[in-house]
Amino acid sequence: MEALKQKFAAKALALYQELRTISREHGDLKVDEVKLAQVLGGARSIKMMLWETSQLDASKGIRFRGYSIPEIRELLPRGPQGEPMPEGLFWLMLTDEIPTPDEVKQLTAEWHRRADVPQQVFTTLDSMPADTHPMTQFTIGIMAMQRESVFARRYAEGLAKSDYWDAVYEDSMNLIARLPRVAAYIYRRAFKDGQHIEPDTSLDYSANYAHMLGSDDEDFRSLMRLYLTIHADHEGGNASAHTVHLVGSTLSDPYLAFSAGMNALAGPLHGLANQEVIKWIFEMIDALGTQTPTEEQIAEYVQQTLDEGKVIPGYGHAVLREPDPRFTAQRRFAEQYISGSDLITTVWKIFDVVPPILQSLGKVKNPWPNVDAHSGALLVHYGYSEFSYYTVLFGVSRALGVLAAGIWSRALGMPLERPKSVTSEWVRQQVSK
Repeated sequence: MEALKQKFAAKALALYQELRTISREHGDLKVDEVKLAQVLGGARSIKMMLWETSQLDASKGIRFRGYSIPEIRELLPRGPQGEPMPEGLFWLMLTDEIPTPDEVKQLTAEWHRRADVPQQVFTTLDSMPADTHPMTQFTIGIMAMQRESVFARRYAEGLAKSDYWDAVYEDSMNLIARLPRVAAYIYRRAFKDGQHIEPDTSLDYSANYAHMLGSDDEDFRSLMRLYLTIHADHEGGNASAHTVHLVGSTLSDPYLAFSAGMNALAGPLHGLANQEVIKWIFEMIDALGTQTPTEEQIAEYVQQTLDEGKVIPGYGHAVLREPDPRFTAQRRFAEQYISGSDLITTVWKIFDVVPPILQSLGKVKNPWPNVDAHSGALLVHYGYSEFSYYTVLFGVSRALGVLAAGIWSRALGMPLERPKSVTSEWVRQQVSK
């Protein structure tokens, strides 16, 4: 048994026993009060699921196992230019321990060992038109790998409930290992005439992904390390994470569950927003007729967008009430690695302009930028201007968190999720009492 799996098994057994005791002794403890506005408003902020890998604070942002993004950047083993490695974050999410550099190297090697993609996946992808949306190709590619599911095979053979986590672990490790190859294959067939690039197993996870996309720029490799780390998880209530959790609770295997979550991520109100942000910025630049708009010009365009009944993409968040630390991490990356970029400067000007305008409306709870407000501009700077692909990058990263959480869910024996629904007639009866 590899070191990560062994550590996880010991931690999971202890927590499983602890939670059983807590449930038995304190199962009647009230943890939340549900308001009608929450029922009618998308179940916003209702506490109703266990998610071990991260927690989102409205003012401080995401914390992975209690560590903020600045702390993660400082404490996790880092790549050659100092950015954290997503291998280290995955280790942390599974074990609640900061890994050593040697443990991260072991995990990189393990993912390389598991990274061979079955030929039927490429055959399936090649059967689709190359201009099929990359996220559609991504979810189909994931489903094409489901034939290899360890959990599905072992469950059919008669798998003990206590061993569910083991099979889910194997599937999750295999899936994470293969995703960069599949994602890069989609990019090259969609945008580079199918000129594919073989993996380089001498590189770490992020650098190898960058290499297969077509870049050996060390700065871009560093961006990929940061990008894959900070996008990896955002607690369990967001649409894609919750979808993976819900589908996984039916004992669908990780391929089925993760594919479902990626279909949620593809929605404009969720992961597709990173595509919408950069599209809006370029539309603004075209409308203003300058690559270097002033803050006054940006303010006028923002007001025009609002007057047309549209939102400013990249601003606002369902939970956060402060600037997204993931936005700040990307800005600090740009300040360190990029100089003289008109596009990056424009992103920063938008940050100065938009919040005061949204605050003046008096009804916007969060006028601050989220992670999507900056990521597209960084990708464009390094030559990746194919906006429709951005959510695939997001998906490769998000696999780390949702699949780690899925392993925990099976290890802790989490049940089938089944909340109660009500009708509009029920609502009328309640308010008429």
